Amino acid sequence: MKILVIGPSWVGDMMISQSLYRLLVQRYPDAQIDVMAPAWCRPLLSYMPEVNQALEMSFGHGALALGERHQLGKALRQSGYHQALVLPNSFKSALVPFFAGIPQRIGWRGEMRYGLLNDIRTLDKQAFPLMVQCYTALAFDRQGMRSAADLPTPLPWPRLTVSTTDIDLALHTFVPEGARALIGFCPGAEFGGPAKRWPHYHYAALATALIRRGYQIALFGSTRDQAAGEAIGAALPEDCRCHCYNLVGKTSLEQAIALIAACQGIVSNDSGLMHVASALDRPLVALYGPSSPDFTPPLSHQARVIRLISGYHKIRKNEQCHHQSLIAIQPAQVLNELETLLPSKRRINAGFDRQNILDG
Repeated sequence: MKILVIGPSWVGDMMISQSLYRLLVQRYPDAQIDVMAPAWCRPLLSYMPEVNQALEMSFGHGALALGERHQLGKALRQSGYHQALVLPNSFKSALVPFFAGIPQRIGWRGEMRYGLLNDIRTLDKQAFPLMVQCYTALAFDRQGMRSAADLPTPLPWPRLTVSTTDIDLALHTFVPEGARALIGFCPGAEFGGPAKRWPHYHYAALATALIRRGYQIALFGSTRDQAAGEAIGAALPEDCRCHCYNLVGKTSLEQAIALIAACQGIVSNDSGLMHVASALDRPLVALYGPSSPDFTPPLSHQARVIRLISGYHKIRKNEQCHHQSLIAIQPAQVLNELETLLPSKRRINAGFDRQNILDG
């Protein structure tokens, strides 16, 4: 069976979608799965052995680009796809499979897509409360898939595979100091801005405690997160700065993946890189504020979530302030969670470091 997947446009959502590909391979061992994705997500697919080919989606984010989508669909007409799974809910995301004439085109109703999809389903979010359930449900016939209880258990969670060669090369390039174990921080957030970010001064306090116990720190993120990375570095005591590598905006996504794979532990906001760390099965402390882990939690037994509020809280557009619920998460609490995850021989002397934090 040859399957075309129209993939999500966000790194975290693309990462979660791997559960669908893993499930498809379980159901159809001879399946050939091609995934169409925007450039910023496409590198993830090279670490997913279930994906045969990553196809370029060259349209700008949010652009209708009707002519370009029509041309791309026409170019795929002879590719022999049996079905298309459309993961985004937008009208435009269903255009390429329609123009390609793929016989079975499956997706949730979303924007008005009648005709574009010929197996269109109505999503009951109470029946499928997790994004991973929404994606994997599309692998099954609609008649037998009324709720998440009808999905196989356990669901295959996202898992990335990184070679030791790639890890060693990334470490040699960006983190030359090999004597200290590496802890990664992901202080950015693609959507939501500062409202979804743990404050830089908390990250700096945690970094200081870890460095003084013999660790080194690497900061990861995209070019949009550079201000957050610089603020963390500037808030560190002078004697700690040489052990903190600000790599925000300085690595490719592939290099960031390899470096995260090398980390003993990760502390992250709710972000795409949080889901990457989860898929690499790294010890992970995930920090949530107004966004909720109820729909897109980190899918790993190695992950711990810290959130001090419940329910969904709307994030105002262009919000420039840290959410109070994230300010309230203290470095000592994060340190304590991280300590339970790190290998025992490298565990932090929590009392010593908490005192350092409290003393500033």
